[in-house]
Amino acid sequence: MMPQQPLSSDKYPVAFQVPDAQGIDKPEEACGVFGVYAPGEDIAKLAYFGLYALQHRGQEAAGIATFENQQVHLHKGMGLVSHVFHHEEILHKLPGDMAVGHTRYSTTGSSHIGNAQPVVVETRLGPLALAHNGNLVNVSELREYLLSRNSEFVTTTDSEMIAIAIAAEVNIGKDWLDAAISALSHCRGAYSLVIGTPAGLMGVRDPNGIRPLVIGTLGSNPVRYVLASETCGLDIIGAKYLRDVEPGELVWITAEGMISQRWNQQPERKLCIFEMIYFARPDSLMHDETLFSYRLRLGRQLAQESTPDADIVIAVPDSGVPAAIGFSRASGIPYGEGLIKNRYVGRTFIQPTQGMREVGIRMKLNPLKDVLGGKRVVLVDDSIVRGTTSRKIIKALRETGATEVHMRISSPPVTHPCFYGIDTDSQDQLIACSKSVEEIAAHIGVNSLAYLSWEGMMIATGEDPKTFCSACFTGNYPVPVPEMLKRSKLMLEELKAG
Repeated sequence: MMPQQPLSSDKYPVAFQVPDAQGIDKPEEACGVFGVYAPGEDIAKLAYFGLYALQHRGQEAAGIATFENQQVHLHKGMGLVSHVFHHEEILHKLPGDMAVGHTRYSTTGSSHIGNAQPVVVETRLGPLALAHNGNLVNVSELREYLLSRNSEFVTTTDSEMIAIAIAAEVNIGKDWLDAAISALSHCRGAYSLVIGTPAGLMGVRDPNGIRPLVIGTLGSNPVRYVLASETCGLDIIGAKYLRDVEPGELVWITAEGMISQRWNQQPERKLCIFEMIYFARPDSLMHDETLFSYRLRLGRQLAQESTPDADIVIAVPDSGVPAAIGFSRASGIPYGEGLIKNRYVGRTFIQPTQGMREVGIRMKLNPLKDVLGGKRVVLVDDSIVRGTTSRKIIKALRETGATEVHMRISSPPVTHPCFYGIDTDSQDQLIACSKSVEEIAAHIGVNSLAYLSWEGMMIATGEDPKTFCSACFTGNYPVPVPEMLKRSKLMLEELKAG
């Protein structure tokens, strides 16, 4: 068997950009993946704009790999898509008929250039480039298995392990499809994959379909195919949404067209409900409607469950806007803009001075005094994780002269960490795990606080609750999590009780 050697950065130079580094009090996004098979098109530019539309899914790193016959061209770096590909000349150096792209937020592996994607490895059939959205839960087991086959690693990511596992199967004589299917039988957890090879482009979802992946078509004669985490990645380049990649499905795109193979015979759909509540862009389609429409329903349901006496409904922009509009329509309380977001502020290494902190530096959100002064305010947001940001916002609203602040959250309390590709705090950092709703209200300084019920959230989906993963609210993990991994994030008291 040929040992797997990941391509070195000496052979395929990668860009380096300074990462952004100012965290927010939200679950951090999953990654974004993109793939395009379009002979005759400027595939690097298509991939660039696809990633640009998926920027919200990861702001830490970005990369594109293109295939020109048997050769792969790779460029990746730390930072935003526009920073990594800061000059059009970079895209000119990425020729070919097929591209694989990735925007990264690290959920496994530390934050440095070596862990940026796509991951590229060599095989007997040529190079393989892989972009991964999700998280494996059996990393230790998979690593031991690969080490027993003399595999070598250059990064600390589970994504590289998946690529090496496929390469190992190729190198013992299997073709691309059989190799991928064999390798995936050793992977447990969440993974939506876009995989480029010299022979074609592959899209794969895990048997639960925890993370999203969609298929689009570009043009009609001949048909060219696009894979993306969300439909907004199709829209930006004029591709037409065809369908989702199904849980446990592998699609294989070549010059002959696209074929589908159900590589897992017992799929059980468990789409992450937080994709619908927060992560995916509101203009993306899920279940045949935009998520803006779904989030409106969340707000309406929330108003039906808990509407205080108030004068104005405002949102925490931008994620709370659809639910706030829905809340306003259902409650009859007027909706208004009370918080202005500076959309040009990214994350930064430059920290405010202590004096600036003391006067309350407001880099991202600034309240409108003349709108909120003397008003009883309903503040709508999609979630509370630690409560630190909510507390600062409410303090700012009080300082503008708001007489009352009532906070309404368009999802249930987040009580459990995610192990499937969303970077949440360990359980002891989740405020709803250790405090009651009344205690949280006192902590963040509101007159009242109410969350949407789990039942109300599911009613708003209009789908069978069994088809979603809602473990961050319930602790019911659809893919069993190994005990040692649980101990890294869950409170020991719960483990003992369980």
